[in-house]
Amino acid sequence: MEYSPEFKKNHSTAYLAGEYERLAAEAEESKQAAGDDPELLEMSQEDLTRIAARQQEILQEIQQILDKDKEEEEKAKAIVLEFRAGAGGDEATLFAQELREMYQKYAESKGWRVRMIDELTLEIEGADAYDALRYETGVHRVQRVPVTEKSGRIHTSTASVAAMPIRTKPKFEINPADIEMEFSRAGGAGGQNVNKVESAVRLIHKPTGIDVRSTSERTQLGNREKAMSILAAKLDSLAEEEEAKKHAALRSGQIGTADRSEKIRTYNFLQDRITDHRIKESWHNLPKIMLGAIDPIIEALQAAAAEGGIGAAEED
Repeated sequence: MEYSPEFKKNHSTAYLAGEYERLAAEAEESKQAAGDDPELLEMSQEDLTRIAARQQEILQEIQQILDKDKEEEEKAKAIVLEFRAGAGGDEATLFAQELREMYQKYAESKGWRVRMIDELTLEIEGADAYDALRYETGVHRVQRVPVTEKSGRIHTSTASVAAMPIRTKPKFEINPADIEMEFSRAGGAGGQNVNKVESAVRLIHKPTGIDVRSTSERTQLGNREKAMSILAAKLDSLAEEEEAKKHAALRSGQIGTADRSEKIRTYNFLQDRITDHRIKESWHNLPKIMLGAIDPIIEALQAAAAEGGIGAAEED
């Protein structure tokens, strides 16, 4: 690693950069003071060796600080969970809503901050939220007899979940020219904020067609910033998913590829059993699980990932 004056602009490394430059000036003074005198040159060489060694130590310290800063930037500060109904009509829509409620209750039990961005999108903010929920991306399948089914026939429906990290510094750079912005009135409970201010914001990323709507904040600016952070998370996740697909041949030993088309879990109400197909484990007491008691599942997935992961999701 070579020294750069840019280090002085970073408040984390400015002091060390100043010390490095002070030592450089001291080395130059020592060279000039020695002149052509052999004894002074020998003493100067000792000083230069000492200074060079300390400068190397400083560069190593700066590198460690920069690496830590980069790690903090890339670390997820929150996670967005997006739910979509799949096959199964109204039953699939109902299941997507039930999944949202399950994760919301789980997050609240952990003391994490939960915001409902729209009807089927949650933002969960907490120190361990992303680490806990990062493996929830994929298709969730439910098998049960719907309340409206008079013949008692079992229905199979699906809903997809996308778990996307919100990072302090997104990996994907968004060109403002690629964003189309729309504003609308946001309704609240009891008619609050209805037909008063156009505070709801919808962003459309023209190159990909991805759109994000935020109504969770009170102001248009707040919703715009929230929608932009979620859009960045979606674009980051899209890029990571495409990269994972490129390296699909190397994916053995991973828990899927974070692809929402992979069927990762089945909720069988008749047998009171939930099965995660990637780790081939099952749990019982579905009513309790649907109320947010998913700790055993989360912990099993984290343990599997720590051990190097295992199989992929179930194929159709």
